[in-house]
Amino acid sequence: MFLPRSVALERLAYALTAPAVAVTPNLSPDGPANIALLLAGAAGTANAIVAATSRLPGSGQRILRSLPLALAAGADLTAVWTPGYGPWQSDVLLAAGWALLCGAFAPLSRTSRRGHRPALDTQISALPTVPAPAALPAPASPVKEPLHPEDGAPLYTRSARDLWERAGLPGGTLLVKAIPHPDTKRDLTILLRSKDPGRPIRSLSEADVAAAFAVEEREVALAPVERQPDGRQGGPGWIQAHITPDATARRAKTPTLQERWADKVAGPKGGAPGSELITRTRDESRGVTFYRARMTDEAEAPRIDLAKVCRGLGIPADDSCVFVLIDGAEFLISAFDTPPLSQTFPATRELLTPDAKGMYVCGYTTTGQPVKNMIYQHDKNAPCHGLILGVSRSGKTQFFALAMAALSLGGGVVWLGTVRKDEKTSVLGRYIDRQGSNALWVARSLRAAKALCEIRAEMPWPHDGQPHDYKPGDPRCPYRPLAVFADEFMTTTKDEEYGGFIQTDADDLTVTGLKYGIGFVPAGQSPFAHDGFSSGMKANLRQNSRAVVFNMGNPSSTRKAVEGAMENPHDVPTIPARYSQQEGSAIERAMRGEADPENGVSTGGVAVIVLDNGRAVLMRSLFADFDTDLAEIFPDEVLRLTDYEITELEKLGLWFDWSEPERPGEFRPGPDDEDADEDEPRPRSGGKPSRKRGPEVTSARQALEVIKALTP
Repeated sequence: MFLPRSVALERLAYALTAPAVAVTPNLSPDGPANIALLLAGAAGTANAIVAATSRLPGSGQRILRSLPLALAAGADLTAVWTPGYGPWQSDVLLAAGWALLCGAFAPLSRTSRRGHRPALDTQISALPTVPAPAALPAPASPVKEPLHPEDGAPLYTRSARDLWERAGLPGGTLLVKAIPHPDTKRDLTILLRSKDPGRPIRSLSEADVAAAFAVEEREVALAPVERQPDGRQGGPGWIQAHITPDATARRAKTPTLQERWADKVAGPKGGAPGSELITRTRDESRGVTFYRARMTDEAEAPRIDLAKVCRGLGIPADDSCVFVLIDGAEFLISAFDTPPLSQTFPATRELLTPDAKGMYVCGYTTTGQPVKNMIYQHDKNAPCHGLILGVSRSGKTQFFALAMAALSLGGGVVWLGTVRKDEKTSVLGRYIDRQGSNALWVARSLRAAKALCEIRAEMPWPHDGQPHDYKPGDPRCPYRPLAVFADEFMTTTKDEEYGGFIQTDADDLTVTGLKYGIGFVPAGQSPFAHDGFSSGMKANLRQNSRAVVFNMGNPSSTRKAVEGAMENPHDVPTIPARYSQQEGSAIERAMRGEADPENGVSTGGVAVIVLDNGRAVLMRSLFADFDTDLAEIFPDEVLRLTDYEITELEKLGLWFDWSEPERPGEFRPGPDDEDADEDEPRPRSGGKPSRKRGPEVTSARQALEVIKALTP
């Protein structure tokens, strides 16, 4: 039998070392030679323990390599403990046995036969030479180079290479390395490179890898290889494949929150495609769970479908409890235990008092953040208009009280006109300058406001005696800001007698009023042109106010109303008819024949407010209790126009009790006018007298001249 040279040398070393193992602990137990022997034995023992507990390939070979050192340390310790050389010279016998045992194990620690010729070749060469018959010379064949030059790869990698080569080197690639995943039985990552150096990998697919390792295609993921600091190459000529049958099975049964988000929410068919979950937090005091996420590509805008997100996360898809807030590429989903907007927030004078920038708190969002509206535009150094939309009983008049109180607390004068009288507007009339309840009153208020623009345009300021444009907060201004409210504006514009005048004057007031401290605040159920809002009026209202949209009857109507008030509408929240939290299973109730629970809460007072940056925010407006005294939120004194302004309006015949019947010649030629035609039809909504009404009015100054001419 052929004996490898390395084995023979190793056995010789054991034979020469055996006397030292027997003599050293007896001659000098504390000497450096004995201590070195013990340290070597301790290192071998530790290496053997680590190899025994490791799952990496080649652990058995490491144990065999470490065994001689560990056994030598054991024999040394035994010799130290026994007196002399022990009974029957046991120290010598242990050393000799150690040499024999290690010599017997020496061939087993070899994993290859490199460095010596095979034993079979040696035996064949020893046989006597027999003359062989002459044969024809065989054609020379090229020497086939091995696919993997000997690189000392472990057994695990070589086994993976066998499977890869059996599959025919898919994609023209070579398997460089196989790395097992910890705490799994079958998961691994393989590193592949192109068989032809300098050529990219083009045709490799997940199916090729799955077939080679007998797994499902969905259990394979291909990934690029990045260049490493240790010098490993990367680029299109390299690729790595993650083969995870165990992890895929576990992910399907018990996924983590991150995995559930990636599979159910961030996928192409999910509720937030292309996103990733950042964190999930819980606020027990408010009973809400926050899911903060962002887009993997920051250049993309989030596209959120709340119903799909809720189904993906396994939470109830309840529009009264789940809300989304988008901020650039990030977004926040808030899932409340109970509807957060079902509670009320009482209005107080402190909340409604404007700050130095003219902002006051008008409500609170779902997250408890205060929402602010304005009485003037601090950034533009100008007053503001307003726009309030919503169906009946949605909360418009409640919001009127808030806006009027804030304007009054900020030093403004308020007029309120409605299409018909009701309890709430009558109550508000006690705390403001003027209030009326018919289309004629609205037309007169708008006409007086337009004339007031001309009066203020010529009104001298005390510091220099010259007229100036209105500047919010300027103590030198000789007049107070004025806000003209028009409730059910769309109804008044359709009035057969005065609708045309109302629409024309309101349109003009939105254009010129801000220059003279006069704002127009219409309210209604539609912001579109066919309901009295011209494109110019809507543009001015949109740019110089924060539109507030209450429930418009259904989510689509609310969205259209908000879009009509926004320049770039996106992600408009919905307002349901009632906040009805889901309880139990509707299917189980249907099978048992039980009625659905009646737990709805009115959404009156819930509105969408459009902020300066075009973002629509859902809020619950403050609650002003009309059954109690509203004096708690209004100032102690009702603010009115200056005596100068009232005198000028009286000169024009525009300052009187606007609830009186129409005066002769006030809006159209009177019966005594010789130019009037008895058969001339009265103007309809939006119309004007067709004959003999004087010169065409194209400016506010011309309108003032016409009004002066009509004054008796």
